[in-house]
Amino acid sequence: MSKVRVAVVGCGSISERRHIPEYAAHPDVELVAFADPILERAEGYAELYNAKAYSDYKQLLAAGGFDAVSVCTPNALHAEVSIAAANAGAHVLVEKPMAVSNEEALDMIAAAEKNNVFLMVAHNQRLMPPHVRAKEILKQGHLGRVLTFRTAFGHSGPEGWSIDGKNSWFFRKGEAVMGAMGDLGVHKSDMIRWLLDDEVVSVSAFIGTLDKKDTDVDDNAICLLRMGSGAIGSLVASWTSYRGEDNGTVLWCEHGVMKIGTDPVDQVIVELTNGSIERYQVGAIATNDKQVASGVMDEFISCIQNNVAPVISGEEGRRSLEVILAAFRSQEEGRTIDL
Repeated sequence: MSKVRVAVVGCGSISERRHIPEYAAHPDVELVAFADPILERAEGYAELYNAKAYSDYKQLLAAGGFDAVSVCTPNALHAEVSIAAANAGAHVLVEKPMAVSNEEALDMIAAAEKNNVFLMVAHNQRLMPPHVRAKEILKQGHLGRVLTFRTAFGHSGPEGWSIDGKNSWFFRKGEAVMGAMGDLGVHKSDMIRWLLDDEVVSVSAFIGTLDKKDTDVDDNAICLLRMGSGAIGSLVASWTSYRGEDNGTVLWCEHGVMKIGTDPVDQVIVELTNGSIERYQVGAIATNDKQVASGVMDEFISCIQNNVAPVISGEEGRRSLEVILAAFRSQEEGRTIDL
């Protein structure tokens, strides 16, 4: 089988820690080109992988010679670069949030369809072993219906993660558009939709900038969600979890409770109303503190090789984005938004 030739647009932290090393570890991938406005970053990777370097993604796309493109730019450029890559005939893997508006997301989906290429969104929470096991347990049915839930994603902010520290694009509204909600909240809206196999039908939210200085993007959000099934729950996104990350989910069900990512040893714990307790050690959820393989790049390459449309599709990414956009509308208008 011939190798899948991959180009990476944007050479910041998500490329450095996830996309590039996971592609490099894949036996069927050849990294052929890198683009970044800071040319030295692209050149560093180009030298490492015997690839080409560009300061402008348009030059990279015009040069060709790739089968797929990873879009790892600031949020505001996701749609522009993804559409251009699709128009250049490439399969596209885009970081989350896939876009900054529903219209952009729809345009990305349309561009992929028009050019007969795949569009996949890097929602890695679906692929984390504890979440995969949790979904399997729910499907077994002994917990019954999910009645209420709490899901959270919090860390101390992009300054500890981003290649540019406190000067990161994450804090500049023009490039980021949204803060903790675009960074973390959309991960959890996607995860809860997938885990419960259900859609969010209404959202009420408090979103604000509580502690980060010199920025007008949000650093905290607490959202109330109602699902199509009637289940209600909270979604928390925070850049001010200064002492220990939070990536936990708790589901209260008819016949017990399931705790995911709340215990350092047992990643999934099921406590049934009959008194029995099940504990599962299935591998960690990736966090900033503990990097583990996301599985996203392997999934993307597998889709291309087997000509199977990605499950984490553009439409799935759009629906998860829609929840976040509704939360911002709720904050602005001071009311519950129905989807």
